Formats: sequence, C-alpha cells, structure tokens
Amino acid sequence: MIGRRTMVELLHVAAGLAVALWLTVNFARSYPLGRDVIWWCGTAAMLATLAMAVRPVGRALEQDRTPK
Repeated sequence: MIGRRTMVELLHVAAGLAVALWLTVNFARSYPLGRDVIWWCGTAAMLATLAMAVRPVGRALEQDRTPK
C-alpha cells in the first residue's frame, strides 16, 4: 500500500503534468504557426517534471517504509 507521503508526492507530480499538458495544448491551439516548437517545449517541461520528481518520491517512499 502506498503511504501518505508518497501519495502526496505523486499527486503533486500528476498535477504538474496535467498543468503542463493543459498549457501545451492551449498554447499550440492558439498559435498554430509555432505548434511544433510549443509541443517540443511542452514535452521537455513534462520530462523535466518527471526527472525532478524522482528523488522526492524516493525520499517519501523511504519515509513511509521507516517505522515510527
């Protein structure tokens, strides 16, 4: 079972990815000439969000596994 700390971290990551996707879709729709560049930047932002989440999620997992 996932602990509380881990769940909070994963929800933050999911929220960040949802916002990045929402912004990318809307920016690409509003500026069709730059659609390709906007999608590349949005994809990079989402990958950066995932990369930056690895350590906090790992730390939260470790804290949840450690008995109090």
